[in-house]
Amino acid sequence: MKDPLTDAARLERHRRLAAADHRHLWHPFTQMQDWLGEDPLIIDRGEGVELIDTMGRRYLDGVSSLWCNVHGHRVPELDEAVRAQLDRIAHSTLLGLASTASIECAEELVRHVPPALTRVFFSDAGATAVEIAIKMAFQHFQLRGDERRREFVSITGGYHGDTIGSVSVGGIDLFHRIFKPLLFDVHHAPQPYCYRCPLGKTLPGCAMACADAVEAIFAARPGQIAALVIEPLMQGADGMIAQPPGYLKRMRQICDRHGALLCCDEVATGWGRTGTTFAVEQEGVVPDIMTMAKGLTGGYLPLAATLTTETIFESFLGSFDSRRTFFHGHTYAGNPLGCAVATASMKLFRDRRIIEGLPARIGALARALAPLADHPHVGEIRQRGLMVGVELVRDRATKAEYEYPLRVGHQVCLEARRHGVLLRPLGNVVVLLPPLAMTVAQLEQLVAAARAGIDAVTARA
Repeated sequence: MKDPLTDAARLERHRRLAAADHRHLWHPFTQMQDWLGEDPLIIDRGEGVELIDTMGRRYLDGVSSLWCNVHGHRVPELDEAVRAQLDRIAHSTLLGLASTASIECAEELVRHVPPALTRVFFSDAGATAVEIAIKMAFQHFQLRGDERRREFVSITGGYHGDTIGSVSVGGIDLFHRIFKPLLFDVHHAPQPYCYRCPLGKTLPGCAMACADAVEAIFAARPGQIAALVIEPLMQGADGMIAQPPGYLKRMRQICDRHGALLCCDEVATGWGRTGTTFAVEQEGVVPDIMTMAKGLTGGYLPLAATLTTETIFESFLGSFDSRRTFFHGHTYAGNPLGCAVATASMKLFRDRRIIEGLPARIGALARALAPLADHPHVGEIRQRGLMVGVELVRDRATKAEYEYPLRVGHQVCLEARRHGVLLRPLGNVVVLLPPLAMTVAQLEQLVAAARAGIDAVTARA
């Protein structure tokens, strides 16, 4: 679609929108004092894997619009799914009613997950999906008469959303410490961060001591742990921390030995991000509860799901007066527009053989990244599929970090914009998380822009 505006008209429009943004909007995870002093980049349109700003400049969407876009923007099949659903109904409740779109979405969804996960509880965001999982796990044991199982284990550095329950099982001190008085107690196990091991050990000689630490928590609390909540394979928001091979399988074994549930949060890792439809597949793990959002709709609309087994579902069955109901729900749970586009997105996975086409893209991305591993200010490159974190260091030999106020990662991302790529940092980690639809040539452009930004910023930092 051609932009009909002249350069002068575009500039006038941009200035008006920027002023209105500064007057009214409060942006998430943003220091607003800094923001109010900057000219904002305002995204106006999207096309394929590109975003277009109010001045008509194009950028590769290098972080999938915060890890959710899968097939690109303005995908004809997904656009049509939304339009067709609008001709039927935009929303109706699932409280006491059913809907065509939610039924068809759930039916399609269970075809893509491990077979044991047969029950779908819809919500609207990753945090709500995790909140549901926590409450579901807790109530499951209460209803079974196993009332001592009321505690949770999670991994330091985990991120599961920003509601109080999901923050409780989260473990990123920078984000969460101020809310500590509001949170319930959770047992946080050491992070499997091999580059900066919190236990001071190294693979393979450590024999995965971080997993032993998880088991020690369970052993010290016999019969009291309800569930372990974990991001499988890759902890996203703490800097793309890749778990060592076999770690997730060990978590499944620990839960089985101690009678607890395994809840895998696939909000970030699901829908092809790690190279398989869901990360759990790579270690043959079947969770008791799985959460998803982000890529579920292809990045089009907010929709989330918490999936679980028949065993857990059956704990909630009983007569009306037994009050075994799961008393939880959201106004927009199972929203028909979200469900319709999710169903269309899942069908694209099958029709376009998206997963089968990923190895070539993953390999191309790895080859493009390989020369960067020798950069004097790159400590480690962590890649799982199309999820990448490049950790920047002041000194490779000592792993000395850049000081927080320098905002080195942020500066790299600003430099990358000059090369037509949008990235977002996590502290000193530069994240590359492209849509699955990005071509090999575009992936190479993505890495080249990141490299140019790293070169420029580290040369002067």
